[in-house]
Amino acid sequence: MLTIARRTAVGAGILLIMPAAVWISGWQWQPGPDSGWLKALFWVTETVTQPWGIITHTVLCGWFLWCLRFRLRAAIMLFAILGAAILIGQGVKSWVKDRVQEPRPFVVWLEKTHHVPVTDFYNLKRKARGELVKEQLSEQQTIPPFLRKHWQKETGFAFPSGHTMFAASWALLGVGLLWPRRRTLTIAVLLVWATGVMGSRLLLGMHWPRDLIVATLIAWLLVTLATWLAQRVCGPLMPPAEENREIASREQES
Repeated sequence: MLTIARRTAVGAGILLIMPAAVWISGWQWQPGPDSGWLKALFWVTETVTQPWGIITHTVLCGWFLWCLRFRLRAAIMLFAILGAAILIGQGVKSWVKDRVQEPRPFVVWLEKTHHVPVTDFYNLKRKARGELVKEQLSEQQTIPPFLRKHWQKETGFAFPSGHTMFAASWALLGVGLLWPRRRTLTIAVLLVWATGVMGSRLLLGMHWPRDLIVATLIAWLLVTLATWLAQRVCGPLMPPAEENREIASREQES
């Protein structure tokens, strides 16, 4: 348990570098012109947005279960617990959002540039907020169409970031469970992907750096508790002797 917790803590530290650096730098979001990299970031964020997030979740579940096949029973229990924990976490996230009521960066920008008061914006129902965004940006040619549509859909509060919680949970799970299995490529891809999701939330005007930091810490807590509970119920998740031999054989071949 402590070994996994230490590894996931290291992973969380890696994920926190980017948002912490942005926060310390004092960087402030401003909408940018349409570009290939902005569209790429949009598609990165879409890997977590429904319905694509379900596909991402399914693919990652399948790959993790394959990687953990020598501890399949414990792995299945872990994902059941983690799934429940993420659902609970999303519920907590929604509760916190409603209590903190932190406006999204693009909403603050709308107030400054289109004179739409933040308070008035959030007093509207979600559907009305989306219609207001569409109306206000109908002639704003500097905002890419895909981003306008994204803003129309994502009109809730900012703190904390649900996208970050999702991506960080998978990345930290990879660091915690796949490192002893020498799945370094998977871990690297997950960390880069999670960081990309976090960066996309900043650059698309959806979140502030502190939203990402808190969401990452929540994800670390959820993953740590889920792995502890799964091991308590079903036994260890670390590689058994048979898997260690398979890992050694795989390393020799590479």
